[in-house]
Amino acid sequence: MSEHELVWHKAVDRDALDEGEVTVCPVGLKSVALTRLHGRFGAIDNRCPHQGGPLGQGTLENDKIRCPWHGFDFDPFTGEAAGGPDFNVRTYPVEVREDGVYVGTAPPAPHVRTVSDVLVETMTNWGVDTVFGMVGHSNLGVAEAMHRAESEGKLRYFGIRHEGAAAFAASAYGKLTGRPAACFGIAGPGSTNLLTGLYDAKADRAPVLAISGNVDSSVAGKGAFQDIDLLAAFSDVSVYSAMVRAGSDHAELMTMALKHAILERGVGHLVLPDEVQVLPNPDAPASGPHGRMPDPRVGPPAAALAEALDLIESATRPVIVVGAGAKFDMPSIIALGERLNAPILTTFKAKGQISERHPLAAGVLGRSGTPVASWMMNKADLLLVFGASFSNHTGISPYKPTVQVDTDPLALGRFRPVTVPVLGDVGVTAAALSDGLRPNSSLADQGPELAQRWTVWRAEKARRAASPAYRRVPAAAIFHELNELTPENAVLTVDVGNHAYSFGRYFEPTGQSVLMSGYLGSIGFGFPAAMGAWAAAPDRPIIAVTGDGGFGQYLADFTTAVKYDMNITHILLNNGELAKISEEQRSSEYTVWQTSLHNPDFAAFARDCGAYGKRVTDTAELNSVIGEALSHPGPALVEILTDPRSH
Repeated sequence: MSEHELVWHKAVDRDALDEGEVTVCPVGLKSVALTRLHGRFGAIDNRCPHQGGPLGQGTLENDKIRCPWHGFDFDPFTGEAAGGPDFNVRTYPVEVREDGVYVGTAPPAPHVRTVSDVLVETMTNWGVDTVFGMVGHSNLGVAEAMHRAESEGKLRYFGIRHEGAAAFAASAYGKLTGRPAACFGIAGPGSTNLLTGLYDAKADRAPVLAISGNVDSSVAGKGAFQDIDLLAAFSDVSVYSAMVRAGSDHAELMTMALKHAILERGVGHLVLPDEVQVLPNPDAPASGPHGRMPDPRVGPPAAALAEALDLIESATRPVIVVGAGAKFDMPSIIALGERLNAPILTTFKAKGQISERHPLAAGVLGRSGTPVASWMMNKADLLLVFGASFSNHTGISPYKPTVQVDTDPLALGRFRPVTVPVLGDVGVTAAALSDGLRPNSSLADQGPELAQRWTVWRAEKARRAASPAYRRVPAAAIFHELNELTPENAVLTVDVGNHAYSFGRYFEPTGQSVLMSGYLGSIGFGFPAAMGAWAAAPDRPIIAVTGDGGFGQYLADFTTAVKYDMNITHILLNNGELAKISEEQRSSEYTVWQTSLHNPDFAAFARDCGAYGKRVTDTAELNSVIGEALSHPGPALVEILTDPRSH
């Protein structure tokens, strides 16, 4: 190549290298090993052809660069290898100029489309435009394809500090939107770190795409570095998992992963061996959803609908129970409730799906619930249950006549028989029930009784908020202030622990969305979930509510929120221990043991990370500090010292 066709890059200042020194220098997209020896500068390719060792990190011995990995020797000016011409490395011209030492490289070659490009194009065609992950040595080919997509405005990539945070963020994104985001890791531990967050998505039926880099196929299965059987590792957590091979129909594998994730509401997973990621694939078409997706809004069978209507007609005190499976169908369910004058109760995971100021809202059932909900259920003579699991934590009575509506046939009567199981889309079925209702003169007016129960409970909440808490802030007071200050369009992500029980009892959502680790119940969910919620809805206020135990698990990813200027307000209830576990030890007459926590000053930590951080020790400070944090543009943390016995 002629001199004028080269692209020249300043590598170092003229006096940056000592005589007899070699160093790594980036020059454009490449790295070279730059040497100063006998008054001359030489530049050769930094990559040892044996196993890719970084020659610029080697040593100069007998006027040769010795590879730091395996001791191969290379001439620093000619690139000739002591092992013979098969190991020779490329050389680059060097010019010493007034302002420094320059290395010339050929202009970048035109990009040749790869397998990774086909996969990423297919992924974005399906609407997946958000990825949380960590770039590493066994996923670089996919990372480069994602970088190209990001440069074209088709993708947003958020680099996290721990892959578990990436999976929780993707799970929260799916819970909020019903659409998948992707999480991304390397072979071995990078992918196994994803598993807890992915089990959260599985348990709560959230669509997620997981992408794993993998070791080179030539060493897979031989006990190589970071070589584990990722298909086996992900077999239980995923609804679809496949290895992408050289001869695969690459676009179709991505389509299969996403179609399964969306329709089965779970984890679609692909494994990409290192060498397959960069294989040229210039002509393969990307795939997409057109012509591949059905309309899932299926109505109920006529016989089941008629049986349900007969049961409703005979009821005098029906109540409606909604689970998280009814999240996107609440208008038709509320309309049905208004036709029946039926109180509407939610499971804890469905908190926020109806405003608790609605005249029919009765709050949350179960262990994290209110006495209002349990009172109204206990007096009911019929339960109409939409999109709930009936697991042991929901608190749904097993002794009442029940109509259960769900899109999943396996969810119907899963734990015990129900009176009328109805298979159908929740919203379509609620509308069909409403349309088919016949007048029932025996229906009780439950409104006055419901209002009275709220009056009693709100008075009790006010008493608890005002009671002293051993010179710390009562949990009831915190949620009283959040009730007043939280914008109606906010998204709240809640972790696991005593604070979650307090949130369920005391916070009264009016229009906010609430996300939690429902059936997995994984501590640590709260803050990474807030990152996922922010990525899904950056124009909405995002509030993370956690305890000190949960936040401590993903503390480092607070810096991720700062890096990407995520507008997240973090309300951190710090009681200095795993207080829920302390309670369980006491209730079982065990010794309270190993539940105490050694915490930093979390507010100071937030400030050290470059965010807003304040500590609250007095109830009187709550309103002003939380208000200030909510108005702060960017990450903000309010650390509130609470009594572990106050919840």
